[in-house]
Parts: sequence; C-alpha cells; structure tokens
Amino acid sequence: MVIEVQSLLSSDGSIARRLEGFEVRPQQTLMAEAVERTFSERGHLLVEAGTGVGKSFAYLIPAIQRIVHDKERVIVATNTINLQEQLIEKDIPLLRAVVPHEFSAVLVKGRNNYLSIRRLKLACARQDRLFTDDDARHSLHAIEDWAHDTRDGTQATLPQLQRPEVWDYARSDTHNCMGRRCPTWEQCFYQAARRRMENGDLLICNHALFFADLALQRRGVGFLPPYQHVILDEGHAVEDVAAEHFGTSLAESRVLHLLNLLFQPRSHRGFLATVRLKTEATALLEQTMEQTLRCRNAAEDLFDALWQWSRTDGPANGRIGTAGIVPNGLTDPMQQLVSGLKLVRDQAAAEPDEYELNSYVQRAAAIAEETAVLLEQRLDECVYWLKTPQDRRGRGRPRLSLHCMPIEVGPLLRDGLFSKEVSVVLTSATMATGRGDFSHLAGRLGCEGARTLQLGSPFDHASQMKVIIDRAMPPPGHPRYADALFRRILEQIDQTGGGAFVLFTSFSMLNRAADALRAPLAEKEFPLLVQGRDGPRTLLLRRFRDDDRSVLLGTSSFWQGVDVRGRGLRNVIITRLPFDVPDLPLLEARHQRIRDRGGDPFMEDQVPNAVIRFKQGIGRLIRSSTDTGRVVVLDPRIVTRGYGRRFMEALPEGVRILEIDEQLP
Repeated sequence: MVIEVQSLLSSDGSIARRLEGFEVRPQQTLMAEAVERTFSERGHLLVEAGTGVGKSFAYLIPAIQRIVHDKERVIVATNTINLQEQLIEKDIPLLRAVVPHEFSAVLVKGRNNYLSIRRLKLACARQDRLFTDDDARHSLHAIEDWAHDTRDGTQATLPQLQRPEVWDYARSDTHNCMGRRCPTWEQCFYQAARRRMENGDLLICNHALFFADLALQRRGVGFLPPYQHVILDEGHAVEDVAAEHFGTSLAESRVLHLLNLLFQPRSHRGFLATVRLKTEATALLEQTMEQTLRCRNAAEDLFDALWQWSRTDGPANGRIGTAGIVPNGLTDPMQQLVSGLKLVRDQAAAEPDEYELNSYVQRAAAIAEETAVLLEQRLDECVYWLKTPQDRRGRGRPRLSLHCMPIEVGPLLRDGLFSKEVSVVLTSATMATGRGDFSHLAGRLGCEGARTLQLGSPFDHASQMKVIIDRAMPPPGHPRYADALFRRILEQIDQTGGGAFVLFTSFSMLNRAADALRAPLAEKEFPLLVQGRDGPRTLLLRRFRDDDRSVLLGTSSFWQGVDVRGRGLRNVIITRLPFDVPDLPLLEARHQRIRDRGGDPFMEDQVPNAVIRFKQGIGRLIRSSTDTGRVVVLDPRIVTRGYGRRFMEALPEGVRILEIDEQLP
C-alpha cells in the first residue's frame, strides 16, 4: 500500500481517527508536500512554519514514505532534548500505528552517554586506590545500583551524583573499548545501540551529534551510517551549533580533570596508582606520576599567563588577535606525558589496563595538539578568544578556556553538506526576517539556492492576542531607563494578575529587576521565579505552571523552546529588542568581515538576528487555539527608529496594536 501524505492528514484519515482533537491544517499539508518534493528531487528546503502547524508530522510522513518505498535512510536532528523525546515517545509511535508498513526509528546518542559495564566493574574493584573521599565512592555505588535497573544504560536516567566526575570511570569510550575481546560484549549498552543505529531507518539525534559527525567526516572518520535525507528541526540554531563543532576549544578544567583522573599527588590516588606492571619497573610509574605534576604546573603557568595577558594587554572581550600572545609551555610536557603513558601501557600486566591507558594517551595527545592549535592560531578563517566565567565566585583567578570558531560556517556547510547528493530540509517557527525573506539565514548557512516556504500559524492571532508598545519608555541607556522599566513591568504584571514571562537580554538587568521587583511582587502575592537563582529551567517551568499568578524572569533560553499552554501564560513582556552584544569576539569578527565587503553590520547582521529572536519571544504566548493574552514591548525603539519597521513586520498578521504614550511621573 502506497503512503499518501494528503490522505493521512485529511479529516477522515487514519491519524484523525486515532488522534483525538486532530484538526486539518492546510499549512501542514503544504509543508508535507514541499518536503515530499524536496526528497524526491534531492533538493534543499527552508520552511518556516508557525506554532500549531504540526511540523513534525509534516516532515515525518514524507520521511517514512521514502523509508518504506525507496529503502532510504532519514536523519532528523533537533536542537533540544524535549523535541527528541516528543518525536520518539509520541509522534513516531502514533505514525507507526497508522502506517501499514514496518520501519525502525532509533534515538542516537553520543558514546559517552552510555555505561560501560566492564569499566564500572574495574572502577568498583579499585575504588580504594582511585578515590580520595566517601562522596566519590558513594557516587560510584549510585552508578552501580542504577546499572542493575537501567534498560538503555544512558546517562539520561542516571540519578544526580554527588561527584559527577566519577562517571568518567564508568562511561563507554572509543579509545578503551576492547571490542569483541570485552567480557561484557554481549551485554554492552553502547554496542547494542550502535547495532540499532546501523540497522535503523529513521535516526533521531541532536544538532551537536550531527555536526560533530559532519566535522569528523572532513577528516574521514564520521560515525553516522550513510543517509540520503536530513531534516534539521529548530533550524534557527544550526549556525551556532555548527560553528562550535567546526572550531575547537580547551578548558583549563578539562586539563586538570584529566590529570586528576591519572594521579592526585596529595592522596596518591588515581588510575596510575592502580596499575600493575609486568616487571618491577616501579621507576617508570613514578616518573609518569611525576610528569603529571609537571603538566599540572605547566597548565597553571599557562593559564596564569593568559589571565595576566587579559588583564594588562587583552581587550575587554577576550579576543586574541595574533598568535603567540603567551609562550606555549603546555604542549611539550603533555607530549612527554603521552610518551610516558605509552611506555606504561606497553608494560601493563593486565589487558584492561592497556585499553584504559590507550584512552588516556589519546586524551593527553588531544590536549597537547589543541593547545598548539589555539595558541599558534593554526586554523584559518577563525576567530580566537579567551573566555572567563561570568559568575565568578571567590577572589582567586577564575578557570579559563580558549576557543576558536570559524567566522563563517556557510562555506563549510556548503562543502560538507549542501554539495552532497543528500536532500536537506531545515525548519523552524522562526527563520525568515520578513515576508518570504530567507536570504539572511540562507546566506549564513551556505544554501542560497534552496527552495523556501513560509507558512503562517493556523491560530487566529488577531483574536487571541494583542500587542502593547510602550512608546513613553525612555530608550535603553537613558539615566531613567532602569527605574522606568521596573515600574512598567510591575504595572503590566498587575494588569493581568501575573501569569507573565518577563524576557531580558542580559543577566545583569535581569538580576537588577529581580532585586527591585521581589518586595512589591511579594506584597501583591505574585510568586517570583528568577532564572539562575531559583533552580534549573525545568523546575522553574513546573513551578510557573503550578500557580497561574506566577511571574518568571528569564534570559535567552526562555525566548525559545518553552511551551506553556492555557491561562498559566497570558502576558509576555519583552523588556528590550534582543540585539546581540556586538563586541562578542565571534560577532566582532563577522561584522568586520561585512565591513570589509562594504556592508553595514548593523542592518545586515544585528537587525535580522534580533528580528528572529524577537519572533521567538512573541511565539511563547499563543501555543494552542484556546490561548489568549498580550505581548508587551517596553522598548520604544520599535516605533521611534527606522529599523523598528522590521520588528513590526514580524508581528503576527492582523494583531491589534496598542501604544502607550503616557509618561510615568
């Protein structure tokens, strides 16, 4: 039986008969037909589909069609875990029930997410020589208890550990895998998952894994099986994730973590303290332990020098403009450690130790190489910078990290993805910067010739929401801005009786607002939830949903990917148009590239990016056909500046717009 897209999505189709409350949405059918055509032509498609269109069915049905009729493999990559879970746990099982053909769907995770039963047993047997304190041993025992009950062996179901770093001794790892020589090969969670992946028809993964594989393919070592079609959902996030995986980084904490795993001098614990050699060559072990100390000192000296450079000679944003700003005193000691670890590996009495040491050799070699790449700026067309934590606690020097990313990912994606005989569909609720205008995203991703499709939401925004623009607010940067902002926020919260998201563009202003609003909100009995203070995002959302008078203050992660339906969220307050900070190293480099071409970075980059993020913020309000509420914009520039027209055009068609002209006393 042939799978007919229109038939499945019709009012009397098999989905409608099985899914209670299913509604025919013309936009969903149009998107499904466009995806179907893209697959058949091995083409490229950018499709913006508003909230409520049902994007997942619109691309999953054509994907299943290609799988069952053409025996082709499809990869779906998402940016968030929530969407992956929705696909695997809800959407795909429903479609499997209504499609009269067999197909397999597999959730693909990176190897480090999986438990190694052999390594866990090894760590338990040596725990007294590995760990220095009871908390670490308790964490190991928690992993051991969980291992008896887990079905998939992935870290997602692992309870919170007192010492998360203990997982490093129990996780699966490419470089210490014994393959079929492993005594737990038949029970191995990762190998079972890999077999499912290699035989899978529909593979679900996250953006990070997909672009990590794409970066590895450039070196001829990708791990995903061959595929014919790619669907990148939440496509607005693709550029940032791709840039991260086509670059490299080195965190001071990563170096120290590896050295601590090998040997901890104060307690004389660590992996090297557990190794037994074939001969009485104790001097070799002692020399390697001493080398870890030299590497520790070298790392401390290197990052001390980088910190000193940042305080005396470096720019405020940490950008590193030239190679060799400090001497590279770490690569050589790490390479010497690699040599020592290889000698120990060759003399190890136990075969499992050989494999463990092989992994440590690879990790130490990677640190040696990446240190040289970053300090000598060996990767062309990249921007380099030194990053310090925003949240500094204590008076000592903070932990630092070195980074580099490609200034433009378009050429890399054009060569590594869009030039292949693979169809690619990118979709999101926010991709275009104007009516039918996908040029910004297409240019940034290197798919200028892609077909585009912009579909509105099936919701009736004109009757479900209104937009309030506060023209009377002083602009950001005005001396009275903060005081006026806090008063306006309180006024708007009061008008809807809470149920408000207040969206900020920086933690500094969010924290000032939290301090200013806590007492007056408590007096009016509005529960206040503050990102970064009151728990992780999932907990904040659960508490917000539990009380419809709640007020949540959030920054970037709450502008997108958050779904609160019903009366719980009826007021989205946008405090400021979401422009990126222009002096961030990567943005600074991109803007210089635009200026070198004779362009205007503000209009060509900052405004389009801000418009997309603005649309994401607006999209938090109406999540179902019964939702109602208001979006409040407290940035007067949307109506007082010329570029404000671009933001006004991003509002849902037909919505009622009210302007506040009244000045606060």
